[in-house]
Amino acid sequence: MAEGGAADLDTQRGEIAALLKTQLRKGDTWYLVDSRWFKQWKKYVGFDSWDKYQMGDQNVYPGPVDNSGLLKDGDVLAIKEHLIDELDYILVPTEGWNKLVSWYGLAEGQEPIARKVVEQGMFVKHCKVEVYLTELKLCEDSNMDNVITRRFSKADTIDMIEKEMRKLFSIPDEKETRLWNRYMSNTFEPLNKPDSTIQDAGLYQGQVLVIEQKNEDGTWPRGSMASNVKNSSYSLPSSYPTYSNSYDYSEQSRQSERSGLCGLSNLGNTCFMNSAVQCLSNIPPLTEYFLKDKYRDELNEDNPLGMKGEIARAYAELIKQLWSGKYSYVTPRPFKTQVGRFAPQFSGYQQQDSHELLAFLLDGLHEDLNRIRKKPYIQLKDANGRPDKVVAEEAWENHIKRNDSIIVDIFHGLFKSTLVCPVCSKVSVTFDPFCYLTLPLPMKKERTLEVYLVRLDPVAKPTQYKLTVPKVGYISDLCTSLSSLSGVPAEKMIVTDIYNHRFHRIFATNENLSSIMERDDIYVFEVAVNRVEDADHVVIPVHLREKYKQSGYNHTSTPLFGLPFLIAVPRTLSEDKLYNMLLSRLCRFVRSLVEEDEEDSEETQPSTQHTINGNATNGLLEEGSPSEMETDEQDDESSQDQELPSENENSQSEDSVGGDNELENGVVAPPISTKGQQTASLNRKRLFTFQFNNMGKTDFSLIKEDTKLIRFDEGHLRLSDRSYLSLDWEPEIKKKYFDETVVEDYDKHESMEYKPQKKAFFKLKDCIELFTTKEKLGAEDPWYCPNCKQHQQATKKLDLWSLPPVLVVHLKRFSYSRYMRDKLDSLVDFPLRDLDMSEFLINPNAGPCRYDLIAVSNHYGGMGGGHYTAYAKNKEDGKWYNFDDSSVSPANEDQIVSKAGYVLFYQRQDTVKGTGYFALDREEEEEEEEEEEEEEEEGEDDEENDAEELVERRTVSSSQGACAVAQSDKEQPIENKSGKNDISPEEEEEEEEEEEEEEEEEEEEEEEEQVSNRDITMKAN
Repeated sequence: MAEGGAADLDTQRGEIAALLKTQLRKGDTWYLVDSRWFKQWKKYVGFDSWDKYQMGDQNVYPGPVDNSGLLKDGDVLAIKEHLIDELDYILVPTEGWNKLVSWYGLAEGQEPIARKVVEQGMFVKHCKVEVYLTELKLCEDSNMDNVITRRFSKADTIDMIEKEMRKLFSIPDEKETRLWNRYMSNTFEPLNKPDSTIQDAGLYQGQVLVIEQKNEDGTWPRGSMASNVKNSSYSLPSSYPTYSNSYDYSEQSRQSERSGLCGLSNLGNTCFMNSAVQCLSNIPPLTEYFLKDKYRDELNEDNPLGMKGEIARAYAELIKQLWSGKYSYVTPRPFKTQVGRFAPQFSGYQQQDSHELLAFLLDGLHEDLNRIRKKPYIQLKDANGRPDKVVAEEAWENHIKRNDSIIVDIFHGLFKSTLVCPVCSKVSVTFDPFCYLTLPLPMKKERTLEVYLVRLDPVAKPTQYKLTVPKVGYISDLCTSLSSLSGVPAEKMIVTDIYNHRFHRIFATNENLSSIMERDDIYVFEVAVNRVEDADHVVIPVHLREKYKQSGYNHTSTPLFGLPFLIAVPRTLSEDKLYNMLLSRLCRFVRSLVEEDEEDSEETQPSTQHTINGNATNGLLEEGSPSEMETDEQDDESSQDQELPSENENSQSEDSVGGDNELENGVVAPPISTKGQQTASLNRKRLFTFQFNNMGKTDFSLIKEDTKLIRFDEGHLRLSDRSYLSLDWEPEIKKKYFDETVVEDYDKHESMEYKPQKKAFFKLKDCIELFTTKEKLGAEDPWYCPNCKQHQQATKKLDLWSLPPVLVVHLKRFSYSRYMRDKLDSLVDFPLRDLDMSEFLINPNAGPCRYDLIAVSNHYGGMGGGHYTAYAKNKEDGKWYNFDDSSVSPANEDQIVSKAGYVLFYQRQDTVKGTGYFALDREEEEEEEEEEEEEEEEGEDDEENDAEELVERRTVSSSQGACAVAQSDKEQPIENKSGKNDISPEEEEEEEEEEEEEEEEEEEEEEEEQVSNRDITMKAN
């Protein structure tokens, strides 16, 4: 029977493997398991076919399910932020969790981390385990200062929340209640749809919900719903029952503001969205397009790649609110809800990437507004030696046959991609459209690592160092860096990852540094030999184990404790010598025996009370035999031969500590007083027994019975965390002699105070040059060569061919790998005006390419969190402003360029308002001209009317007795002067019809010109 007593290892492995493949179903419960514990379990049950070496081995027994690595300090229910599936935790279904807990139990003081499966997406539904719950703040209307925080699933309904609140605030069943959503001190919204889920209602992280009880007289403290609409204290959306299409504004925000200078409330980690939206809002041609409702004529609700027009509508509504000039800020919940429906990655309230949202938004708007109703199939062709101009024009024509929208007009450009096969030299040239440029940052890729150095001197505490190592480097680079700080030769270092008192990994020098994660506890051991060159010694990993019978299970568990260590020993040595070498290595942890033995001498029969090294074959125990694991039989010869752990000075024979001076750097266990020595000789006992484990099995071939020699063969020269020595301590001995208080002690090296130097800044042009530099594709990203008919690591070069009116530049500050997440915070110096891109364009007929900055999305802080803001230039007054969620403030130009710059927005100088580049701009100019003409005509009409009035007054004064005649005479001249009395009503109608036809023809001609202009522009570019 395996550990756990409920199922053998093969059964455990098979059952969990099958359960992990369970399909996600809405409403099911899944559980989080710390990936470190799970990896240990996988080792123990031989889960992976290539890793069965330690299957069933006591030393990799995982112990109770331990999720402490996932939890926030001091909170058994709250998990750390920004955990990643598969990397930090594993998800198991309810049945799998129940089995694991029945086999292994749950760590003391911990609660299961249970999460529901929720359904996301509006049109394409998919299920997802909701790892991060929504935290809501709950209070009573009568006492809003008493706030209780609870976590809910997005699938929970308003009714469930109300029931929970009734229970929390002890509200009697007969009392009628209703719920309110509180945004600010004076903004409330009724939650009167009990079946709505948290997701439907748009409730966000940190939202305050208020429960109100009905008064005894049948009235409500907050009055009726109708009266609240008029009450300025409670600003309600016009259609509050419909959560999806109502914007919410508090009375405080209802003041006259300048257009566009309107903040966006943070709904809970939505600063990334606010930053991206404010940048797009300040792109004049795009905003004018939505403000003038031009989007309505181009909505494409049938596009299978689009969002049924919903994203365009939601964005248009938000832009109109931002530019209405009525509010200082708005709450973009409807827009957030729509985005979450179509892009579930943005549906929660975790921090996201503003550039990722921007990419989704531009693509979503493009497909919702695509003028192409039916996309034709187009066969892509390679250049095959044709001139660039021809291939580029063909590529752009093909692109706009399928993609033609305001987004293409404003944001799309073209770059040339050249791939060269390293084997057959085949050259492949393609021209591809782009919506934004993602530029790498030219910098030395380094990272800092904190490690602990454990020196040969057993008395020395481990020392913590902060190392600077290459990001894309090897373990050998870590050793070289540590050697320069510590003076320990790099070839005598072994790098390990210690977890749960055992060696989680022992690294080879040629392994990648990227496999070390930030949270790993890296210990570097100094060893007495160069393990590569010295074949006379072996390096052994050593674990410390405590033997005790665990209650509730029919097996003996041997939990690990203390700090494991590495020790170099001769290929052949006596058992006694090995014991003394191990004891010497542990001398920092073993308490002084003088005081202990003084206490013992007062007790009766001290020599028999603590005898431990029972008859387990010279201290070596056979693995897997319960009787030997549970009892230590007496071995008289062994227990009499051995002195107490701190051997006295006179006992330094060849087989004792003293004979080990050369190997162990001359450090021996400290001598003890004569009194202690005498007491020691009374007890004659060992502190621990030891057990060899080689590839998961006890290695009996190491012992030569007749001479008590231990011999290591060739197999032990290869150091591995799978081959180790266990030191087994009885609980009483461990408690008495092993000082656990010193295990955590360490010294800090001065390098820990080191703060990385300020990195040099780079110019934006450096980043563009790096983008257009030839590179070799990685082994994981090869290119399929049509000539060789196989994947090759080709060289790739990107060149810019044509640039759009608005150039979006994404600085690649975040880097991700399987093991590491990092942010590059170097300063990139980008120009605010006159960015000349001509030197990077390979198209000789590119046309104008000078740009001015109009907006910047900023990111402050580190990976996975931080805060987003935006700087943008207002199109009305041409001044810069800082948009920080609901706050908008003026900004100086010298603030704009900073380390936080993340996504930059540039507008080409020949496309700004007044140049007539965009059709909308031309229409506005024509409208303005028409208005001016009308004003002139009205001025002439006014002069004529003044003259008529003069004539009228004279006529009236000269013929006072004939009013009726005078009146008819007055009307006649006015008709004559207006010139309309000669035209019949029929002729007037005909003229109007002709004018309308002419206007329609002119509009059609203008539209044709616009399309051809767009084609000509991209060809010219």
